[in-house]
Amino acid sequence: MKPKEWISDLRVYEPGKPIEEVARELGFDDIAEIVKVASNENELGPSPLAVEAMQEAISEVHRYPDGGAFYLKRKLAKKLCVEPENLLFGCGSNELIVFLCHVFMEQGKNLIMGAEAFAVYFLANALYRGETVRVPMPGHVHDLDAMLEAITPETRLVAICNPNNPTGTMVSPEAIDRFIEKLPDHVVAVFDEAYFEVMPEAMKPDVLKHIRAGKENLIVLRTFSKAYGLAGLRIGYAVAHPELIRLLNKVRQPFNVSTVAQAAAIAALDDVTHIVETREMVSGGLDFFEEELPKLGVETVASGANFILVKTGNGRAVFQALQRRKVIVRPMDPYGLPDHIRITVGIPEQNRFMLEALKDVLS
Repeated sequence: MKPKEWISDLRVYEPGKPIEEVARELGFDDIAEIVKVASNENELGPSPLAVEAMQEAISEVHRYPDGGAFYLKRKLAKKLCVEPENLLFGCGSNELIVFLCHVFMEQGKNLIMGAEAFAVYFLANALYRGETVRVPMPGHVHDLDAMLEAITPETRLVAICNPNNPTGTMVSPEAIDRFIEKLPDHVVAVFDEAYFEVMPEAMKPDVLKHIRAGKENLIVLRTFSKAYGLAGLRIGYAVAHPELIRLLNKVRQPFNVSTVAQAAAIAALDDVTHIVETREMVSGGLDFFEEELPKLGVETVASGANFILVKTGNGRAVFQALQRRKVIVRPMDPYGLPDHIRITVGIPEQNRFMLEALKDVLS
């Protein structure tokens, strides 16, 4: 086989380990005893309304899905106060990142991102031979002024993850508005808001107001994987000017979002109770970890997402030791943070189990 040279050189994205894989590797018989807090999933599970909708939709899976997501698009447009033409759905927001790189990136062009930001932007960009410019993040926070300064005539995309994965840090709404005002017209700014629903209200930006006003070079990415608890269905969405949506549609495969995923998302939008309970779980869990983890002599990074970044020293070794204690976290060496692990906030019982296991490892 003779693949493209740059494909051979790509590294593979390292996802959080599935519970079943850890059980096989370590010889655990009961996977129910394993606490997985590695992949920023919603530990409350999916919305009950979504589960009911999925069960009803199963009988129609012999049909191809609605490629235009007609009903979901209109329901979400109403919720966000945008037009259906402002929306595009993907197989998770990851697919939408690939669409953006497919449309805009090529050899000789560059994408700007934070040095400690979501790795998929670099990986997707590499598929199209684009250059990735990584801007340092003082205090693990996106430096929007430095990102503006890094823009050149060859820049096509600037990615801002807010809150950022894996650091959990946020950029203020005021800073984002100033950034948008200064953004050159030839650059598309991607605001990745995967954790928007669980952010503190005071820190939630309103990028959509700029899109409603007709700004053409902005796009907001969100997902049903996190707060809505539908990670296994792979459904995310983009909000942008209709012209940008039209370009992305040109590279989208016709049936990229399943019938079951669309039905679940429509129902999940109605389940306000589930979102409120998720926010309360996340807020309570972050408070717990921010109070208890420093007692173990480790540093934490203030988070606006459903996870917390922890400086433990030799994160890979801590990750492996925790697995032997039936806890799965995420080591951060792939992000250039070898002394850190990332812990997803779970229900109180999981958080306490995680804390005791870490205490045992560190001692």
